Amino acid sequence: MSKHVVATVSEIPPGQRKLVTVRGRSIAVFNLGGEFYGLFNRCPHQGGPMGEGILTGLIESHEPGHYEYSRPGEILRCPWHGWEFDVRTGQSFCDPSKISVRNYPVEVASGQTVVQGPYVAETLPVTIEEQYVIVEMV
Repeated sequence: MSKHVVATVSEIPPGQRKLVTVRGRSIAVFNLGGEFYGLFNRCPHQGGPMGEGILTGLIESHEPGHYEYSRPGEILRCPWHGWEFDVRTGQSFCDPSKISVRNYPVEVASGQTVVQGPYVAETLPVTIEEQYVIVEMV
């Protein structure tokens, strides 16, 4: 398992998300009140882009005419067909025992920790010659 730096905390404010690509996989990283979660950016139903889905809450009814709304901003609805998934776990609300979006562990680390590793950040050598900045592609 390798760890990859994908953003600064300030790049993903609470209630927001950022699409990143790690080792060729598109992942949507969500900030739920300061806690970060990663979901594969592909719905298991028909491949919809989960990162473009609406964040909503959970509506439950224990009896006719009585509804409760909970977990605002924690339920992700696929933009193609409306299938809903728990951002924290990737579990589906259609069939939680069988259907889920792959989730990826996400953590927040201090700058000093990142510098020491084992995180992988893409780097390119940069040199300054005269008045030009040159990026070297290897």
